[in-house]
Amino acid sequence: MATTADKFDRETLDTGSLDIRPLTPAIGAEIHGIDLGQANVADSIAAIRAALLKYGVIFFRDQELTQERHIAFARHFGDLEVHPATPRDQPNPQVLRIAHGPNSRGQENNWHSDVTWREEPSLGSILLAREVPEVGGDTLFANMHLAYERLSPKMQQFCEGLIAVHDISRVFAKRLNKAPEDLHEKYPPMRHPVIRTHPETGERVIYVNTAFTSHIEGLSAAESRWLLDHLFATAKDVEIQCRFRWQAGSIAFWDNRVCQHLAVSDYFPARRVMERVTIAGDKPFFRAN
Repeated sequence: MATTADKFDRETLDTGSLDIRPLTPAIGAEIHGIDLGQANVADSIAAIRAALLKYGVIFFRDQELTQERHIAFARHFGDLEVHPATPRDQPNPQVLRIAHGPNSRGQENNWHSDVTWREEPSLGSILLAREVPEVGGDTLFANMHLAYERLSPKMQQFCEGLIAVHDISRVFAKRLNKAPEDLHEKYPPMRHPVIRTHPETGERVIYVNTAFTSHIEGLSAAESRWLLDHLFATAKDVEIQCRFRWQAGSIAFWDNRVCQHLAVSDYFPARRVMERVTIAGDKPFFRAN
């Protein structure tokens, strides 16, 4: 594991013989020539994991996976989560189906990291496109380590000692038709560092997001709102982003510990159907020098 003093070097990661084509200098790469549904994909897991760490988000085209093979591929990287928005009676509870169309406009049109309201937010998500609009519905990804690097040294130092609160009810109270206090019985608000240390690379990452972060502890309401707005805006920097245009059978696999993402809801009333399997992570921490 890298430390802050021992700077992480992506060039030392062994991605084997994977056919990797970067999308931007900052984040994202497509990987070609691999079928994630085949049994021999196990031989490539170490290289795929290295590519995930190197590029933050990796993409695969033309993947004809059943839900069972989708789950099997994800299990190579760790235990899987079940999202509270998943219907209880569906056959594969590990699969979160996200469908929007003529009767449902997409609602993911904001920068966020997934499930930061958990005590141990996810390591990453593997999102498979089942049905996509003819045009529109792209997903953008931002490298929040580079966002941290672009803060002034004084702002970095100030933020490194702060704790933010993340609350599931900010998004899912309305979507699940539940009162915030009912959700909080099972998913109480969680405290995470504003700047987290990536557990595998040692890099520092801005770890607040517009969806789930409610406030920063120890600051006045006005101070907290100003600082959060300032940090939220860092994800909007186009120089730390990539943009992915979906096709049916495309997969995005992102490192939720370093990325934020935004699903562009510009395709209404066309239909977009995605299936997501999410890998459990660990409790965020900040490591000082």
